[in-house]
Amino acid sequence: MKMCSLGFARSLGFALIPLATCCIVANVLLFFPDGKMNFIQDDHVTKYVWYFMGIGGGGLAMLVPTCVFLGMGKCADSCGTDSCAMCGSAFAALVGLAGSAYCFLISAVALLEGPYCFTLMGWMSPFENDGGKYLFSREKWVECIQPAHIVEWNVTLLSILLGLSTLEFLICFLQLVSGLVNAVCRPCCYKQEYSLNV
Repeated sequence: MKMCSLGFARSLGFALIPLATCCIVANVLLFFPDGKMNFIQDDHVTKYVWYFMGIGGGGLAMLVPTCVFLGMGKCADSCGTDSCAMCGSAFAALVGLAGSAYCFLISAVALLEGPYCFTLMGWMSPFENDGGKYLFSREKWVECIQPAHIVEWNVTLLSILLGLSTLEFLICFLQLVSGLVNAVCRPCCYKQEYSLNV
């Protein structure tokens, strides 16, 4: 049972590594619409990229649960029991939940508002008050003249961030439940076994 719960946590830790890496990459790409640097130099990118939802929330914040989940075997050995390790993993999972939720919320808001682009009326967010309806009306996307294909660029990367942060949230939630169950229930089971043996 002990090896099973520790192995499960380690597998979740390994799963978070590519997810966090992809979140960071997706957020970085949002700074360079159409793969060009001049837009960020002229401050012609959506304000939401500066919230670092993928870099901070879905990326760096995941280092805490990842390191804790992967190092649980050593923690259990040093503690002499895996109950404290499971408690630690539950707290680390809370950090992961907060980071992934932040990434999801900011990405969702950015997706609903739409990109910041050059239109016939100048630089603006033409779909800001659209309520996300532009996502289902591709004919409106031509309102964004520059950067080229900015709507597709934003929609794709923000959708990726939404999907990745959802997976991160589920992984951290699984470990939170597993950690709490093992930390709370296992000592009770040990006491019950001890009383039966006596």
